[in-house]
Amino acid sequence: MSKTSSLFCALLCTFIWGTTFIAQDTGMDDIGPFTFNAVRFFVGFLVVAPLAFIFERKKISKSVQKNQKEFINLAILIGLSLFLGSALQQVALLYTDVANAAFFTIFYVPMVPFIIFFMYKKPIHWSIWPSVLLCVMGGYLLTNFYSATVRNGDALIIIGAFFWSTHIIFTGKIIEKYNLPLTIGAIQTLIVSSLSLIIGLIFEDFIWSNILKEKFQILYAGILSGGLAFVLQIYAQKNISPAPSAIIFSLEGVFATIAAWILLDQILDINNLFGCLFILFGVLFSQLAPILKKN
Repeated sequence: MSKTSSLFCALLCTFIWGTTFIAQDTGMDDIGPFTFNAVRFFVGFLVVAPLAFIFERKKISKSVQKNQKEFINLAILIGLSLFLGSALQQVALLYTDVANAAFFTIFYVPMVPFIIFFMYKKPIHWSIWPSVLLCVMGGYLLTNFYSATVRNGDALIIIGAFFWSTHIIFTGKIIEKYNLPLTIGAIQTLIVSSLSLIIGLIFEDFIWSNILKEKFQILYAGILSGGLAFVLQIYAQKNISPAPSAIIFSLEGVFATIAAWILLDQILDINNLFGCLFILFGVLFSQLAPILKKN
């Protein structure tokens, strides 16, 4: 896969994530957050698992047999990171609004390069830091956070942002060594669905009729976000390192705002537009600066 194809996968993945914010928020009218995630990610598993079986069945033994333990450990790490990130975000939406959630989720952008530096002592290209600043400033303007009230759920979003960042980092590590994006996608969705189901059965009312009331939100968040988007993320990170990937994924806030404008008739003011531009410039700068330096 070429760098251009990886960039396209990253952008499509981010677009799906951005538009899924609305489904996540409205999908909990009749069911709890863990029930929503359990069903959503199981739908994602049902979509990805057959594709993994068809296209990667013969590659699995060859790719994994050299270091099976490492593959299992990394797969569990990305599954746990995805579970904790998505669970904290979903629960937080009960206690905060979409604007706060979208802004604080963007905190994974500065977290990724810091974690990479401290965990792996890996130097970060200088262009990442101004790009991170542009993305955080863009998120601030995009979500109208300056007029928002900090709520209890925002702390959950920030903690969740840490696990989104570890998910990006561990995904970069596993796809670098094992070219099995569909298999990895199927494993992580099954882990998230299983853990969400266990907690949902303990703390929530698992009522089938209520689940069916949210079927459209679940199908959208499951098939496109839980299934397709996270596989696209893995494909994207095949040729894009974690820090620039995190910056590209911050476009999620831009797509969420545009979706709210189109679907919910929310008005975009001048600050929202500047926020979109700041994030767009941050993304472009992170991708173009290293190329221009090489040339």
